[in-house]
Amino acid sequence: MQKALSKLYHIPFWLAYHYLWWVVAMGNPWKAAHSILFSPYAVKFVFYVVLQAVAVYFNLYYLIPKYLEKGRLKSYIGYLGITLLATALAIVSGYYVSAWLAHQSVETLFGRDTNCFFYFFGEAMPSTLASTTLAMSIKLTKNWVRTERRKQLLEKEKLETELRFLKYQFNPHFLFNSINSIFFLIHKNPDAASSSLAKFSELLRHHLYECNDELVPLDKEIAYLRNFIALEKLRQNTGVTVVTDITDEFPPGAGITPFILMTFVENAFKHVSKDNDRDNRIEIRLHAETSTLEFEVSNSSSPLATRQAVHYGGIGLKNVQRRLDLIYPGRHDLAIRHHDGAFQVNLHIELTPLPAVPIRQPALQ
Repeated sequence: MQKALSKLYHIPFWLAYHYLWWVVAMGNPWKAAHSILFSPYAVKFVFYVVLQAVAVYFNLYYLIPKYLEKGRLKSYIGYLGITLLATALAIVSGYYVSAWLAHQSVETLFGRDTNCFFYFFGEAMPSTLASTTLAMSIKLTKNWVRTERRKQLLEKEKLETELRFLKYQFNPHFLFNSINSIFFLIHKNPDAASSSLAKFSELLRHHLYECNDELVPLDKEIAYLRNFIALEKLRQNTGVTVVTDITDEFPPGAGITPFILMTFVENAFKHVSKDNDRDNRIEIRLHAETSTLEFEVSNSSSPLATRQAVHYGGIGLKNVQRRLDLIYPGRHDLAIRHHDGAFQVNLHIELTPLPAVPIRQPALQ
């Protein structure tokens, strides 16, 4: 009902559209207006306006999404043809209704042959086809403009995100703490220090060289996430318990936008509670199936930490929400909750397959 009401502003457009056709046919705008408002022709005019509008919206909001957008071209053409035929036939009946209400014959009222085929092929069908084509053209143009605008916003957001991550991830505070933690670990546990240094190296490599595409392999992004968590655990060292449940099996060929998960993990480590009289925890769960990814991050949170996460961390959360809306429109579900001393994020994403890499043939010698 709400969607139907939102289209009420289209009524003046259809009235004006059909009025212009009458002006062209009669050659006089005043005569056309008088015929529509003060003659039996008004009934025929209503038939044209209402029935063609019904056909147009049936095509735009039912046939196109159900058949054309899903690649079922033959079914779409067939059902569209039936719709046009049924609409034109119903409009032809408007001629006879007009004549009946005026107590005249169709020939007397319209001055033409009473053969219904003339009204069908000469007026009703061409007019219905024209209005349907016009509506589809407007809809396709509107979709194209929206897509281009979305591409521009996405490109702008991508550049801003890259700059933001470079500024945040590689700021001196992050680098100093990570390297300093590894340095002190060298004397305490050389094997652990060597492993941490390898993780740090992999993290830098992924950030600098492997995340420049719109999509990266899911397994590489999760490996980056694991390394980041390991380094955060190393440099935090504040009695925070970190529990991870991250899948080791990934759908083959699955891709994901780089750093789309990072903001939530960063937010958890940054705003986790550090009270001495409670269990301070971070829980991270990630599972991927054939075409979906389920991601959950939660952290214990004191009232102060919750306010900081909402107000200061909220900028990052709003940015990632905007990125999700741009990159995964209609293909994600994000829920953010903060209650009972916990801050929780649940994210569901429909994964995108990586584009096939063309195989280069060796040059002939």
